[in-house]
Amino acid sequence: MKLTILGCGSASPSLRHLPSSQVIDHGGKLFMVDCGEGAQLEMMRRRIRFGKLNNIFISHIHGDHFLGLPGLLSTMALNEKGSAVTIHCVAEGADVLRHVLDVVLGQPPFEIRYNIIDPTARHQLLYEDSSLTVSSFPLYHRIDCVGFIFREKSHGRHIDGPAVQFHGVPHYFISNLRQGEDFIKPDGTVIANRLLTKDPSPTRSYAYCTDTMADRRVVASVRGVNTIFHDATYGDDGEPFATRYGHSTARQAANIARLAGADTLILGHFSRRYDSEQPLADQAAEVFPGRIILANEGLQIDL
Repeated sequence: MKLTILGCGSASPSLRHLPSSQVIDHGGKLFMVDCGEGAQLEMMRRRIRFGKLNNIFISHIHGDHFLGLPGLLSTMALNEKGSAVTIHCVAEGADVLRHVLDVVLGQPPFEIRYNIIDPTARHQLLYEDSSLTVSSFPLYHRIDCVGFIFREKSHGRHIDGPAVQFHGVPHYFISNLRQGEDFIKPDGTVIANRLLTKDPSPTRSYAYCTDTMADRRVVASVRGVNTIFHDATYGDDGEPFATRYGHSTARQAANIARLAGADTLILGHFSRRYDSEQPLADQAAEVFPGRIILANEGLQIDL
């Protein structure tokens, strides 16, 4: 699972940062989270293939989180992308995007589907395949806004090849072993699963929490997630603005990550008032004991 930051600024583009957008690569499948202006150019710079992008998750309908989408989909149409694209967003967002995309795209060569998110649902399953789930949860901004959790499914237990061969386990029973079953020989002898397998690889999880006030309800939604991206629009000096506009400070983001038990905190959605975000990381480090990463365009993180 690899994360690429395409934009990590707030409100509008600046000479330092583009508006919010990320791409997650899981086993070759691409998932976009938010699509601010300039997202498609960053994809080109990072050689991220548009044709592998089939799911786009929009947190809310503020321009810095979706205004790059018409241009991106227009380019995908010009490149004659064939497979469908699903846009996951709240109902209001779907209404806006249908109108805009009808004007911009007309009849694209691929189907555009809308999966409507309930912004009040504690955990709404949006996507699932054999190895990954994506779900939404409420955030606390000035308008309806949601975060997303990408969670790997368990890979199952690892097979101990020599032990399986020694005990004569047939091939058709291997999947049962991966799920933790014991093996019973034809003579009735029970071979415990732990003698035939090894512990599974740890699964990974990632939570995207942008444009939100620091709220204990977010902690409950993301508890146990390995890596958290959190709104850190302001430093300590901007706390009154964070409260007024429905955002968080870096210190508040760090406290959310600490209470949720995360290993890694990614800070982003930076205000253009800062020439350097290092003071924000320093403030977060006073609260959060784990790894802290400052988002930046082009940054790739192995989750």
